[in-house]
Amino acid sequence: MAVDIKVIRAGQMYRYYLRETVVGDGRRPARTPLCAAQEQAGVPAGRWMGRGLAVLGLAPGEEVTEAQLRNLFGERGRHPYADRIEADRLAKGDSPKKAFKAGALGHRVMVTGVDFVFRPQPTIYLLWALGDEETRLVIEAGHERAIERVLEWIEDEVAVIRYGKDGIYRVRPPGGLVAARFRHYEARSGRPLLHDHLLLSVKGQRLDGKWGSIHTLALHENTVAASALYNELVAAEVCGALGLATEPRIVTPGRRPVMEIAGVPHELIRWTSRRSDQIAACLAELEHEYVTAVDDDGELKFLPVVSERARAKMNQIAARKTRPPKQKTQPLAQLRDWWKVSAILTSKVAADVINSLLEHARAAAAAIRARVAAVVDVALAAVDVAATVFVMNEGGRFHRRHLLAEARRHLGLVLRGRRRDPGLDHQVVAAAISTHCLDITEPKTVRGLEAGYRLYTARWSLSDLPARRPPPTPAPDPDRQPPADPGEPAEYRPPSQDTGEWEIPRIPLQYERAVLAGAVVREKLRTATATAVRGRAYDVVAHQQAAMPGQLLAPELADPEHDDQESKAGRGEAIDMTALRALRKSRTDVEALDLTADRLRHLQEVATKMADDSRVRSDRHTAQADASTVHPTRLVRPEGQQAHHPQEPGPHRGPEAGH
Repeated sequence: MAVDIKVIRAGQMYRYYLRETVVGDGRRPARTPLCAAQEQAGVPAGRWMGRGLAVLGLAPGEEVTEAQLRNLFGERGRHPYADRIEADRLAKGDSPKKAFKAGALGHRVMVTGVDFVFRPQPTIYLLWALGDEETRLVIEAGHERAIERVLEWIEDEVAVIRYGKDGIYRVRPPGGLVAARFRHYEARSGRPLLHDHLLLSVKGQRLDGKWGSIHTLALHENTVAASALYNELVAAEVCGALGLATEPRIVTPGRRPVMEIAGVPHELIRWTSRRSDQIAACLAELEHEYVTAVDDDGELKFLPVVSERARAKMNQIAARKTRPPKQKTQPLAQLRDWWKVSAILTSKVAADVINSLLEHARAAAAAIRARVAAVVDVALAAVDVAATVFVMNEGGRFHRRHLLAEARRHLGLVLRGRRRDPGLDHQVVAAAISTHCLDITEPKTVRGLEAGYRLYTARWSLSDLPARRPPPTPAPDPDRQPPADPGEPAEYRPPSQDTGEWEIPRIPLQYERAVLAGAVVREKLRTATATAVRGRAYDVVAHQQAAMPGQLLAPELADPEHDDQESKAGRGEAIDMTALRALRKSRTDVEALDLTADRLRHLQEVATKMADDSRVRSDRHTAQADASTVHPTRLVRPEGQQAHHPQEPGPHRGPEAGH
């Protein structure tokens, strides 16, 4: 993810941040003032952010001092100017206890804040590191604006103050939050890595003027949605200011594509990924130990294949084992000179490409903008989002935040670095919930009634999709290597074959099934809407042109020159083929999905079954709903079959409905 989160506790954890994080992840010399240490490290001073600064007497962009940090994060949540407040109260004759209490922000807490780490996509910070000074300033400005927008979203929709018995009451902090931002320039490996640490205080003021603590669990739960929003915003800011575009790139086979700046060679990303190579090598060793580990009886301890969850755990272990010590920080100008020389000498990219990286990216962006149209159909986007979230979550159950994160990923994929209308992500979520999701919440507490914690599942069944193959029975012989295919018997591994020379069998990733699930539903809806009204069918086709593989599009008509003639009687719902031909010139926007011929044949086989399951589930839900519930409309196909048709986004419980 582009956004990481970690809690800040008063005591040793805070001292770590004050000793290293605030000076660019270096080592702050003992008894050195913060300002002098930051100047020696070559990093800028921290800056205050957030709408809650005015209540504390601070201003946005004001420099963060050591005393302010100590009071707010190190003294269990006191006022940044607590020392001054306490001295004034003592001078007025208050007791030491009363003066100390005057400088406190509510009750003292051990978790004083959270650390959000924002880092843009590798191609963005490569342009920042290898470009000229103007490019660097533009990217840093876009990076800062994206962080500000994410912080505003957290203040408006995520952060809540709990109070009352067992935290039964929850309220948004009306005055906003307070955060200190610190900028870093490099990774532990010494390679470029533009990233900011946002130290967000958990203290917030309620409507009655009392201070409470932000519920940190809500911040953790929405980290993925925050990361998707930041990725989308920083790409739009940088692409809009520099005339660039994004493209999907597959980094790990089977996982979702990553949106990167088009025209920046992937070899440069490999040049910055020294840590990734070390982690991958260590991960291969850990996977081998996992599938060959035996107990005292000679039986395999674990499965003979590596699941996605086990791989994620081992990846964290590999990252910790290969983590290098921190290096001494250097000024940015010196780092930029060294980075360019190192890239020219070791990245295997031509020197003229590195020296004119921005021009290459702009040329690639011009080709993409001429070929790919930014067409977003909310109804079809809701299909993609609901299908992906349904498959990616175990048991097919999910919350609104899962849909919101996937909607932002989808918009970033379709728009290719273009700015979108505000609230479009919430419109997609509203359409997904009202059309394709069932509310299965069984609240046992007041928390379960909140819109953000309502539990959903899909209305349609995807039981016909290829399921994960069950793991085979473990082979007791420790000298037998795990099979290349979980369905095949284990093969002997030659004693002379070293660790890592054979491929560890892995369970297929969920995202592959999620892609197929979305394609199945989209294909069925495309067929079902063939007899829709003219405007509706046009919207469907427009979205397919922008966000669907070309193999699923309707074939060209045999006689296109007569497409613009008047429709015959009884065919008033015909598609506007003139507009359709124009849209066909902008080809698919999802090259990374790569639907094979086998998968496409599977779509045809399960399409009819999918419609039946959808109708049964929808009828069951309609029968159980209140009389005021809006029933989904139905269309009658020419063959006389009933098909479920997605309705327009309707009212439902949630923030997008104004509740």
